Amino acid sequence: MSKVGLVLEGGAMRGLYTAGVLDTMLDNKIKVDAIIGVSAGALFGCNYISKQKGRVLRYNLRYLNDPRYISIKSFIKTGNIIGTDFAYYELPQKLDIFDNKKFMKSKTKFYLTVTNVETGEAEYIRITDCVKQIEYFRATSAMPYLSKIVEIDEKKYLDGAIADSIPVKKCLEMGYDKVIVILTRPITYRRSKPNKILAKVGYKKYPKFKNAFNTRYIRYNKTVEDIIKMEENKEIIVIRPSINYPVKRLEKDLTKIQGIYDLGVKDCKNKMKELKKYLEV
Repeated sequence: MSKVGLVLEGGAMRGLYTAGVLDTMLDNKIKVDAIIGVSAGALFGCNYISKQKGRVLRYNLRYLNDPRYISIKSFIKTGNIIGTDFAYYELPQKLDIFDNKKFMKSKTKFYLTVTNVETGEAEYIRITDCVKQIEYFRATSAMPYLSKIVEIDEKKYLDGAIADSIPVKKCLEMGYDKVIVILTRPITYRRSKPNKILAKVGYKKYPKFKNAFNTRYIRYNKTVEDIIKMEENKEIIVIRPSINYPVKRLEKDLTKIQGIYDLGVKDCKNKMKELKKYLEV
């Protein structure tokens, strides 16, 4: 019997595309055995297991322009562009409550990717309790230069996308033979070399992380090419933006947020017949 894995790319506010796809998959009762999310892919993907359709769009439309959530003010005050107390604690526990009980009861396994700052390598963390393990969610989405290093159990972490932006290979290695990949960039997108200044400054104490940051574009572009080949060979199925929709990582325009979500819904609906057929084989 096939084991179905779901891989979710990050991309900060571009992750609202993923939210649209996932909500449509919920409508169609698409079952998966495991999810591996990176950054926003993890933050938004956990709602697939708790079956909270619409939650991601709802709280982002409501709080995106609240300075406590994501703002330069937060960065200046705390060193984190994403407000830790508000985004990871107050919002999911009080303002728009995440159904952690339903998550914990689910048989679907959930992993998120973090980058170990000292080794420069990816680590894949099994999440069984989103409340108790919330710091891992903060770690996977901690953007370099815009976030402080997150320390958990004497290990130092930053954004999982630095080491492994799209962990499709890891998903296959874990034994999932049917893999759904949700990307947040169109098929033509390729990463460029990092900004020359950023490539030189910062993280001097962590040369392996620095190297991972500077070479990320090489790994990312190779992974995209590998994904295209696997897709052509019907080994995996991919849902990605059908157009180059203009949404920035830290987008504040709510019309664009709604628009990229709606594109995810549309693209997933257009792919649904193919997706169901792929999972049946």
